[in-house]
Amino acid sequence: MYEPEREVLTILKRAKIDVVPTLPCEKMSVLLRSVANDFCHVGLNREENGVGIAAGVYLAGGKPLMIIQSTGLGNSLNAIMSLTVTYGLPLPILASWRGVYHERIEAQVPLGKALPPVLDALGLKYTLIEDSSKIRLVEKVIQDAFKNERSHIALISPNTWSRPEAIEESADSYKPRKMCLHYEKTVTKPELRRYDAIKIITDYLTEETVIANIGVPSKELYAAKDRALNFYMLGSLGQVSAIGLGVALKTKRETLVLDGDGSLQMSNILPLVAEAKPENLSIICLDNGTWGSTGDQPAPYADMELMAISAGIANTTRVQTEEELRVALERLYEDAGPRFLHVFVKPGNVPAVENISLSADKIKRRFRAACI
Repeated sequence: MYEPEREVLTILKRAKIDVVPTLPCEKMSVLLRSVANDFCHVGLNREENGVGIAAGVYLAGGKPLMIIQSTGLGNSLNAIMSLTVTYGLPLPILASWRGVYHERIEAQVPLGKALPPVLDALGLKYTLIEDSSKIRLVEKVIQDAFKNERSHIALISPNTWSRPEAIEESADSYKPRKMCLHYEKTVTKPELRRYDAIKIITDYLTEETVIANIGVPSKELYAAKDRALNFYMLGSLGQVSAIGLGVALKTKRETLVLDGDGSLQMSNILPLVAEAKPENLSIICLDNGTWGSTGDQPAPYADMELMAISAGIANTTRVQTEEELRVALERLYEDAGPRFLHVFVKPGNVPAVENISLSADKIKRRFRAACI
């Protein structure tokens, strides 16, 4: 182990960081390999999913930290602002600061050079670490993020890290796999509205945590059955299942996610769920074929159950009627998760459903207290 990487690992352990979502940068390859061995590690396919997973981990009582490349900050900014900042969630980020120090990839330069003023404009706290002599500042970054419940980004120059001559490829880097699939599906006209389906789901709730999708689905859950164990999303479209995954990784409670077909297509979170294999996670996809909270514009078509199967989720069910939904919910916990319940519903929103009369801070604090 090289000295800067060893010191970062020591800092993370001292801070009791327990879940680390990452997306690779070859400048940090030694650190990333060590993190994967020493912590509950979630390898990301999109940086935004790391923001959602970290939010869920904290809401369930854990301490997350994300490691990404600085270009990934550009991808994550809306999720950070609409989720991390809106709810006041701690999110320490170690970002490999590309585009500034001896950068050979031209495409890294524009955002890399502009990043500090961009973060200043957004009011996001950051610390520059330009060489290994400043690596101890990582500890202050983590402490500040949790003390002040905010995002704090360490922009770490590639000049900081050790330069191994070669890194042996992991024997597990490629996993042979086999899949045999015979799949048929006939879809009839849906009988239920999304609100009807949500009300039925609430009939079966006991001690589960429920993470509800942005906009109208959250309002419909609030109207159907408000409870402290409900987390209502006010922004960050596409992050609901990522939050649910983070919650499921840190609690033994059953965790239900109310997601949508458009949101799931945006996030591509299902492969991460299949890889993590949380036995207490159920994703309920309320599929109305539209962007339901923004005017019911048609969403791109995809067979959501088939997407779950292809991602590696073995426990899937599809329902189209109230009777089928009730049977599926009664049997939901007979097999371990992750579970994917594909519920076909009619397009359209219930006009009478009012806005949620809780602030983001109130939603966060009562959910976290109930969850812990």
